[in-house]
Amino acid sequence: MTDSDLRDRLDDKHERNQELRLDAIRRWVEFIEEHPPEVWGPHQNKLVESQLQSARESGLDAEHYRRVREAGETPTE
Repeated sequence: MTDSDLRDRLDDKHERNQELRLDAIRRWVEFIEEHPPEVWGPHQNKLVESQLQSARESGLDAEHYRRVREAGETPTE
């Protein structure tokens, strides 16, 4: 396999991954449009909290950690 073939395979994989992510986002949007916040809110809170926890445990420098913490504390509209 040449470097060019490998690069093409990686490009194809990245494109498929992006399509899968976009499909998941579309399904989530459909779900939140069809259900009240009381149903989907706890799911989203759990996801965000787990992402913040992972960031806290990642060994990031103090400045990056501060930005993550502040992002988690900032209310969204």
